[in-house]
Amino acid sequence: MLDLASLFEITVDPLELVLRGTVMYWFLFLLLRFVLRRDIGSIGIADVLLLVVIADAAQNAMSGGYESITDGMILVGTIAAWNWGLDRLAYRFRSVRRVLEAKPLELVRDGKLMRRNMRKEYITPDEIMAKLREHGVDKLEAVKVATMESDGEITVIQHEGQVQDSPSPARGVPPG
Repeated sequence: MLDLASLFEITVDPLELVLRGTVMYWFLFLLLRFVLRRDIGSIGIADVLLLVVIADAAQNAMSGGYESITDGMILVGTIAAWNWGLDRLAYRFRSVRRVLEAKPLELVRDGKLMRRNMRKEYITPDEIMAKLREHGVDKLEAVKVATMESDGEITVIQHEGQVQDSPSPARGVPPG
């Protein structure tokens, strides 16, 4: 017979679950923030695989062998609380935001590739050109500044007089 009470019985000290969740949250946060590269606006297969492996490895370190739903809820609540708390602190305090979020990084300035910055994020010229084409830019010389934002997206500002074409809803049909 199913014992419903045992599903919600606390089997691991809640303080231990909070401590385990806190330690693993900060370890994973620092690993993902400072060790892994930002990708230019996408998640690749290797990134997904890495996250799955990390999640599986971290699960045992965080759980400490818990057996009840309540234990799992305490652990997940701890991780969610840290995530919410950091988001709130980053919103309210610029100094915290500077530590938690990667700074924007210039990849192109006045039509020239910023190779040192590209090396920091392991970005090739072909990847930059692909992103520029997505923004309707076909020549590097047309770019005043292209910046990788903290979320990995690329922002492109063209030189004065350069007009960025926006794709029309129907291909081959001129607007108007």
